[in-house]
Amino acid sequence: MNKKIAVLPGDGIGPEIIEEAVKVLKAIEKKFNHQFEYNYGLIGAAAIDDSGNPYPDATHELCLQSDAILFGAIGDPKYDNDPTAKIRPEQGLLKMRSSLGLYANIRPVKSYDALLDASPLKNDRIKDVDFVVIRELISGIYFGMPRGRNEDRTAAYDTCTYTKEEIIRITEKAFQFARNRKKKVTLLDKANVLETSRLWRETVTEYAKQFPDIELECNYIDSAAMEIITKPRKFDVILTENLFGDIISDEASVIAGSLGILPSASLGDTIGLFEPIHGSYPQAAGKNIANPMATILSAAMLLEYSFGMMSESRAIVEAVDRAMKENFVTEDINNGKYSTSEVGDKIVEFILAV
Repeated sequence: MNKKIAVLPGDGIGPEIIEEAVKVLKAIEKKFNHQFEYNYGLIGAAAIDDSGNPYPDATHELCLQSDAILFGAIGDPKYDNDPTAKIRPEQGLLKMRSSLGLYANIRPVKSYDALLDASPLKNDRIKDVDFVVIRELISGIYFGMPRGRNEDRTAAYDTCTYTKEEIIRITEKAFQFARNRKKKVTLLDKANVLETSRLWRETVTEYAKQFPDIELECNYIDSAAMEIITKPRKFDVILTENLFGDIISDEASVIAGSLGILPSASLGDTIGLFEPIHGSYPQAAGKNIANPMATILSAAMLLEYSFGMMSESRAIVEAVDRAMKENFVTEDINNGKYSTSEVGDKIVEFILAV
């Protein structure tokens, strides 16, 4: 099968982890007799340095002409440490999501037996955890207008806005996932305080009436933040808005033991973007120590969700799982002793050996 993949390495450790994911995809090509075309583009700080635009028109066009997008990471200290900067790398990611209509962020969270001791949580709490966070991605407070500062910059304001249509389309995604899992959706909101949350709860509750076989639970985000840690096995499909989803999915990373093993997908109606949930980790850039597994697992999600290649995706997941079981990991997991490229090479070896 011939497919075009837009490859956006981004900033910090992005180029290193993307290199390993592409290496793994090339192993899949070889093993399953596929042909992927990799076309590279700039985004984030790298794009600002090149053209002054964190999401250049050329990158947007590249994405539109591709069958899927593989993305690394975004962010740079020279912008993070300058609160007055008017152009920031993260603006490129937000613009890409909005321009491509990537409204559904899918973040699976699971515990691996080989990594139970890598989590700060007790083994009996996190063993056999397996849930997915479905986060609305292109509305809410990150995109609401108006936003800004007063003239003397002593006050600031942001606006959170949602429409019923935006809520329904992400709810449809959540129920699709629930239908193929344990048939339970948990909505996280703050309906006791926020008007947007009340609209979410009203809309989702009404939508759920069409599916009596799927259990809907509504929970406040602050209560759920506690239960993610104390009772994570109670969750199956978590549905929530942009800001809450961003926070809760990062919190859930402690279950897995490392941000470095959690992949994600951002889906719209025409194209999908696949990326690790972690940031650009600039302190590790160029040192060949970053964990590439989340990016490699994101490539597995790309194969499954965008190309329908279930066996190929499973081959990657099983190879990553084997690497973890054999403790062939980077320093962020169990004080691993292997480099970024060595872990990528080992996963390729496991894929081709089966």
